Amino acid sequence: MNKDVYVLGIETSCDETAASIVKNGTEIVSNVVASQIESHKRFGGVVPEIASRHHVEQITLVIEEALARAQMTPDELSAVAVTEGPGLVGALLVGVNAAKAFAFAHQLPLVGVHHIAGHIYANRLEQEMEFPLLALVISGGHTELIYMKEHGHFEVIGETRDDAAGEAYDKVARTLDLPYPGGPHIDRLAHASDNAIQFPRVWLEEGSYDFSFSGLKSAVLNYMHNAKQRGEDIKPEHIAAGFQNSVVEVVTTKALRAAEQYSVRQVIAAGGVAANRGLRTSLEAAFKEKSIPFFIPSLPLCTDNAAMIAAAGTVMFEKGIRGTMKMNGRPGMELSSWTK
Repeated sequence: MNKDVYVLGIETSCDETAASIVKNGTEIVSNVVASQIESHKRFGGVVPEIASRHHVEQITLVIEEALARAQMTPDELSAVAVTEGPGLVGALLVGVNAAKAFAFAHQLPLVGVHHIAGHIYANRLEQEMEFPLLALVISGGHTELIYMKEHGHFEVIGETRDDAAGEAYDKVARTLDLPYPGGPHIDRLAHASDNAIQFPRVWLEEGSYDFSFSGLKSAVLNYMHNAKQRGEDIKPEHIAAGFQNSVVEVVTTKALRAAEQYSVRQVIAAGGVAANRGLRTSLEAAFKEKSIPFFIPSLPLCTDNAAMIAAAGTVMFEKGIRGTMKMNGRPGMELSSWTK
């Protein structure tokens, strides 16, 4: 009988300090997240220096809390997994060095994890992954379509060429004087609207799976500027609805086309923007109509957490991939080269 694998996951790539213990890559034993949203809200976005300082203050506490909630000691763990990149370099360094110190002190194997792989493997904590599959990763820093033929294989077939969807959401929200993070507020306004401004859909070259949202963001800003110049009444909910409709239509259409072209058995979504109600509803309806199995994790697993890092780290641990004490934060880490 195989021995159960318990992995401690550590995540500090941006503004969440998180630690989690996951059993066999699929079962959350404990999951602790210390959010920094209130600290960054007054600046309208994440301030890297403040994020790093908070990580230093919280990292030991969240690791201890994860162990306490799991009612486990370090000698019961199989390995330590930590976000190696991409992310804010100062933030990454806090998690990486904490993981190295913990692994060294307790003589545990160390595994570096790509942050986006973590988001993808958040799905496995609630639903088994069936290959080949298509993963739609949509967050503040990433909008990507990734083809996976097996565990640990990542082929990026589409990515953003400028602003990621979540970044565009935050910038439009800031223009509408909505609080940070802007995505949930745009989503709420869009659902409350009885009308929507028509904004452009950016499809790029024929057959392309890449995304571009900077033009859409500019179209929103131009609309608001022109309306103000003409003295017209600006209704934020109509702008929010129009902006969201454009993002959702492009993302849904490209994800569906890619799923059909690659003949995948399953489509999964991941990342903070996957929590958006408008996008979830559109994707679920589109794939249901085509009878393609589709899954999105529950809302807490869409945003940054350490359970997803432990889940992805378990796969790498079982493949025999190990990090060393020379591990460093890699802010520009490429997903396609992570497991090679």
